[in-house]
Amino acid sequence: MTTMQIKSDIKPDSHQHDSVWLQFYFEINRLKLLYRQGWLKRGIPKEVCESVAEHSFGLALIALLLASQSPTPLNLEKVLTLALIHDLGEIHAGDITPVDGILSSEKYQLELASIKKTFEKLPNGQKYILLWEEYESGKSPEAEFIRQIDRLEMGLQACVYEWLEGNDLTEFMKSAESALELPPLKQIMDDIYRSRPTSF
Repeated sequence: MTTMQIKSDIKPDSHQHDSVWLQFYFEINRLKLLYRQGWLKRGIPKEVCESVAEHSFGLALIALLLASQSPTPLNLEKVLTLALIHDLGEIHAGDITPVDGILSSEKYQLELASIKKTFEKLPNGQKYILLWEEYESGKSPEAEFIRQIDRLEMGLQACVYEWLEGNDLTEFMKSAESALELPPLKQIMDDIYRSRPTSF
């Protein structure tokens, strides 16, 4: 696996605590320090590159605001829960990108092991492990919605970086567009395309 670039040398196992909640918070804090690797690989400088935690915040906020526009009624609590935990598998596995040469099945197993390591210590941890697996399978309306919002957020962030840094991030736009099925989300993607710098 490639070495993940992080904003600090703090490792999730470098501090041991008697309190499982304190240990849990030290673990999830890693996502505040872990750069989104896809942006770095496409030339976005570290000074402006978002962390995995920042991505999850943006995704959760967009999901909160758009859930009511889904043609299928959604459980908002589940929507927000999935939004907040969907990338917690990266705590120990790192942010694995399509160009890293890791099979999707291997990526899933690495992230599942990470989720279990993080949540199994908590009294209600199994609930969240199962919800993460539900997100990965996309087999509930809420999971499918968040999977699409995940891509939409990437398209929105790509537009931000095109304006901030001048990078042509068309491949991220197309990847986002290909995953969107809900009409309100596709409309936002159309707006993203129209809002790009005129040089692209």
